[in-house]
Amino acid sequence: MAQRVAGIVTFTVNPGGQMAVRGNCTISPSSVERTMLAGQDGIHGYQELPRVPYVEADFTTVPNFQVTSLLSQVDVTVVVNAANGWNYQLTNATCKDAVEINTRDGQYRARWEGLACREYQ
Repeated sequence: MAQRVAGIVTFTVNPGGQMAVRGNCTISPSSVERTMLAGQDGIHGYQELPRVPYVEADFTTVPNFQVTSLLSQVDVTVVVNAANGWNYQLTNATCKDAVEINTRDGQYRARWEGLACREYQ
């Protein structure tokens, strides 16, 4: 049986509303990063450090939306619903990067980083 595993995604910022996702939506819910530690005599274990969860995507430059308004987004909630039924909620998020607008393609990329990202169904 064929099932949808990729494609349609909805991307909502609260407050702010639904965004016009163009493509390349990336979700990174990991809250830790682990690195294996090796010595001259073998593997000693691993190091674990906190990591900032994030979501980012390419968006279409739709009329009546000011891209620069993203820079004022702090302490927002970002919800991403993916085509395969996976859903993610990034909380206490802020729009991180300087937004770069590609006028040739009519799109821009934005990234939000937050305190926590949870997966739910």
